[in-house]
Amino acid sequence: MPPAEHEVDATLVADLVAEQHPDLRGDAVAFFAEGWDTTLWHLGDDLLVRLPRREMAVPGLLAEQRWLPELARSLPLPVPVPVRVGEPGRGFPWHWSIVPFLGGTPALTGPRMDGARAASSLAQFLRALHVAAPAGAPRSALRGVPLSERADTFAELYDELAGEIDAAAVRDAWQEALEAPASVASTWVHGDLHPGNLLVEDGDLVGVLDFNDLTAGDPATDLSAAWLLFEDAHVDVLLDAYRPVDGDLVRRARGWAILFSLLFLSIGRDGREDYAAVGRDGLRRVAAASRGERGAAS
Repeated sequence: MPPAEHEVDATLVADLVAEQHPDLRGDAVAFFAEGWDTTLWHLGDDLLVRLPRREMAVPGLLAEQRWLPELARSLPLPVPVPVRVGEPGRGFPWHWSIVPFLGGTPALTGPRMDGARAASSLAQFLRALHVAAPAGAPRSALRGVPLSERADTFAELYDELAGEIDAAAVRDAWQEALEAPASVASTWVHGDLHPGNLLVEDGDLVGVLDFNDLTAGDPATDLSAAWLLFEDAHVDVLLDAYRPVDGDLVRRARGWAILFSLLFLSIGRDGREDYAAVGRDGLRRVAAASRGERGAAS
């Protein structure tokens, strides 16, 4: 995890809330969680204060504040729509948000999913999210872009991890993804739809977190989650429920799944075995699907 560029503690959070949202003054503040880009603090029982850890996260947080309230009206799963916004203050240099605390457990560490139900729920969520994005939507240089623009990242990770993976199968599946025509669609894209950002309860998905990478672009980026979460039969459930899909979209989505899986394996080298396991499973599933497709065509 990259180091924080500004330290945050409970006193700072309480002071920011009291100064800018005095009706919430006195609600208990306690640390909840920390990610690559943001830190989260309980505010009472039902709210979280979400603050950037790094300056590069600020545009994504502002995009959440601008666009998530509109998008959430059409989404079939709860998302952390900002209920209050905060400005720089008390020495803290960036904007911040107050969001609802959503129930459930991240799929990364949570209970076993009912694959068929969860795949169907994710497909319905993605169908609702993947609508045409307006001209003013944010644009990412990393998510939603043609896979060819991430080829250097793939090459770096592939070289780093080649001794730990089925290198030939991964290379072949990546090449197939690159050969699929780039998307002409420009839909809303979550951009970081991995098991750590999906909430599960009673076997089904009950929420989607962290829209810091929200962007307009190729929906294949988000469909990659099918291979990060599910075995073949439930990948098919997701794709059938998401339709229409075509072979090019599927191949691009598998390319994104490869890229994310390699990233998770690299993260796993720093002790995050939970992410490493997602990466290994993702590469295994994509390689098997790619081999099966080539075998059917021969």
